[in-house]
Amino acid sequence: MSAGTGLYLSRARLRHDAPVAALRALLSSADAARAAAGHRLVWTLFGDDPDRRRDFLWREAEPGTFYLLSARPPEDHQGLFRIDPPKPFSPTLAPGDRLRFVLRANATVARKAQAKTGANGRTRGGRCDIVMDALHDVAPGERAEARRALLLPVATRWLAAQGEKSGFRLAERENWIDWEEPRASGGAAPALEVVGYRVLRVDRGRGRPRMEFGVLDVDGTLVVTDPERFIAALGHGFGRAKAFGCGLMLIRRAPSTAS
Repeated sequence: MSAGTGLYLSRARLRHDAPVAALRALLSSADAARAAAGHRLVWTLFGDDPDRRRDFLWREAEPGTFYLLSARPPEDHQGLFRIDPPKPFSPTLAPGDRLRFVLRANATVARKAQAKTGANGRTRGGRCDIVMDALHDVAPGERAEARRALLLPVATRWLAAQGEKSGFRLAERENWIDWEEPRASGGAAPALEVVGYRVLRVDRGRGRPRMEFGVLDVDGTLVVTDPERFIAALGHGFGRAKAFGCGLMLIRRAPSTAS
């Protein structure tokens, strides 16, 4: 299936002669400062109207290099970036296709205990980071060790749930040599790796409270089950905190396993 999505995939690299203030914030060793700086810089490529709603996803692949999936080609009015020619995002996919992917996500689950009732009497569901939710009943002094053990199982469950509604499933691991966890009874291990996890506390300025969210980095292999739904999900993004560089899944064809 070839899909014309109306989206563009671009790569934007910060110019070495960009203003010092932009470079200093982006090259900060603090992840939160980098996320906030990236948020501000990437918005300059799409901020043609102060009332414009965000219609793009982004990810910082390496310091100063960003991948963008957007409804409009980016426009660098500030002269901050070198932008490769945007390419129409039109993947050709069929059921059963295997794809390698990388994803940086703010993965959350709904929790009734965190729901809030507004002035209009309506109750809004609360969201909880999947890792913090899994550690809820673990004593504070034991959480570091428990977190290492929990990362892969909770990431697997979350991605499996995303796949059920987004037209994909996680592929099964073909080589058990580097698999450290025992097989679940009767099940196969997913071809998934948790590359990292951290909690960011981003200063939003203007007297607003800091935004705090978990960032999960994963890569793995998936199998397309519904190309139309999957491509639509790629354009929408996965998880939350998309304005701060989360949610963009980058995909490529998985190497053939045929002998």
